[in-house]
Amino acid sequence: MGPIGIFDSGYGGLTVFREIVAKLPEYDYVYLGDNARVPYGTRSFETVYAYTKECVEKLFAMDCHLVVLACNTASAKALRTIQQQDLPLHSDLRKVLGVIRPTTEVIGNYTRTRHIGILATPGTVRSASYPIEIHKFFPDITVYQQACPLWVPLVENNELDSEGTAYFVESDIKRLLQQSPDIDTVILACTHYPLLLPLIKRFMPPHIEVLPQGKLVANSLADYLVKHREVETLCTKNGHIQFFTTDNAVDFEEKTRRFYGQAVKAQELNVC
Repeated sequence: MGPIGIFDSGYGGLTVFREIVAKLPEYDYVYLGDNARVPYGTRSFETVYAYTKECVEKLFAMDCHLVVLACNTASAKALRTIQQQDLPLHSDLRKVLGVIRPTTEVIGNYTRTRHIGILATPGTVRSASYPIEIHKFFPDITVYQQACPLWVPLVENNELDSEGTAYFVESDIKRLLQQSPDIDTVILACTHYPLLLPLIKRFMPPHIEVLPQGKLVANSLADYLVKHREVETLCTKNGHIQFFTTDNAVDFEEKTRRFYGQAVKAQELNVC
């Protein structure tokens, strides 16, 4: 038995993780941020897969039977290969989940016009993971995507409400909405973007619903644990959380508060 593993390339996954803890506080968790090799969004499929696999294997070695990739880039570029190629080499009770499916399988409940927008990193947009997955569940929905290459560095540098950040947020939203006047729902397909929500709502027309992923992923995980008791019984429940980073732990602790909402203590971990 062991904790539930939560993996992200850095800090963004903490916006999802805090919603998971709020929904399922009784479980034990290990959060691992690969801050030494961030960003993932600009890297190739092969590199993202290699990095993600190393981190997943490390979490398996820490007795995590279930690992959640709280990272859109890792979910888009690495999850399928890990599930199809690597998990068969492990016990059937080793499972890896992502953040894309929990979002796409419910999007049909939000849109009325059946036209939705995706705001994401360039890597996630290039992967076409969101259009592909949405069309599996809702073939009648038309998907429009807009890459926002500067949003993540702006967030990580704590430029949340500067004039420069406002310029890029407004510009990318305009580019998305120019693709269709019928968009009525927009997915924030990057875990950093919830920190920009006040700015995003300032420039988004009020009739358009903006969906961060955190609560959608938390609800999906809760449902998964109910349906897969063979996995759930291997997850320990002491309400204990550990944070690990592949880079400087002090720097991780300083930046974590913005994403997680409270101070944490972290340890450095070598995954190679």
